[in-house]
Amino acid sequence: MRHLAESAVAKWALGIWMVLVITGAFFYAPAAAVLGEMSRIIYFHIPSAWVSVLAFLMCTVYSVAYLRRRREMFDAAASFAAELGLLFCIIATVSGSIFAKSAWGSYWNWDPRETSIFVLLLIYGAYFALRSSVDDPARRGSLSAVYGVLAFITVPLLVFVVPRLPAVQSLHPDGPIISSGGSLDMDSKMFTVFMASLAGFTGIYAWAFNLRLRAWRIINEED
Repeated sequence: MRHLAESAVAKWALGIWMVLVITGAFFYAPAAAVLGEMSRIIYFHIPSAWVSVLAFLMCTVYSVAYLRRRREMFDAAASFAAELGLLFCIIATVSGSIFAKSAWGSYWNWDPRETSIFVLLLIYGAYFALRSSVDDPARRGSLSAVYGVLAFITVPLLVFVVPRLPAVQSLHPDGPIISSGGSLDMDSKMFTVFMASLAGFTGIYAWAFNLRLRAWRIINEED
């Protein structure tokens, strides 16, 4: 009962936090001077991308744990993390496409960052294709864990390195978030809402992941 009460409080706190984030994104933080009202999408686009990277990292952590200890729970946790990573990656892609339509006149331009995130979606889509193709739980866990570890090697390359190579020409703006020196360059109100959104999206991921894992434990009588 105490665990359920604490869970309910955390859920309500997270809900209220996200309401404040959304309110701040549209009514408290000013629009960026260059990007205008479309700059408000950064409060959803970048946190979604951040959570997808975090979730794929956790998939790798649980994959390594499975390879070391061969516990089914770790395999399940890795797959749940990958599910959420793929979901938030799709949200980042869709929100980025909305911005692209406004800024560049087309939802998809095969910009280096759009291409990178598309490749990332394919890589982790293949992770679930692999899982669905293997019936034996132990073999599925082992193959998925190895793939999950190898797949994450591409994440920092596709998200942080390739789109920023000097030879790569990108339509994607860094400003008003990241200056040419790589530091945050935002209005103080924008920065407050932006960091609150990062925290909120991370909280949503943690809540959804724990909920998924608890449901698995109940079904498998391992709680």
